[in-house]
Amino acid sequence: MIMISQLTVFLQNEKGNLSRLVRKISDNGTNMHAMFLSDTTEFGIARIFCDDPDGVCAMLNESGFKASVTQVNAVYVPNHPGGLASLLEFCDRADLSIEYGYCFKAGDEEAIDVFKIDGKDIDHALEDAGFRIAKPEEIYAL
Repeated sequence: MIMISQLTVFLQNEKGNLSRLVRKISDNGTNMHAMFLSDTTEFGIARIFCDDPDGVCAMLNESGFKASVTQVNAVYVPNHPGGLASLLEFCDRADLSIEYGYCFKAGDEEAIDVFKIDGKDIDHALEDAGFRIAKPEEIYAL
């Protein structure tokens, strides 16, 4: 199974917390490849693709941040109307439970959709349905 290790960091919604997080990662000598943010009124969640997510997670927790590493699936879909809908309809038919997701363009013809999906052999089911799974090195090269 091809899973991508995503660094997840919970932050209080306070001025300067995001810049402190990013500086701490930078000062560790770690390259961030992508970051996605979501928030509520009280806290935010930073989801990060970076070099050595396990090592960075340990360093951040030792520094007082609340961080974890989560395994996610990344799937290529056609970058046109209905591309994402086809993937989500397959997930519905396959009874796959999506906890959260986000997507980004990966060239003129494709997008990559990243999902936290509960289930086993998800990659095989997706590939059998004609979807192409993104590898970590492909995401880092974008």
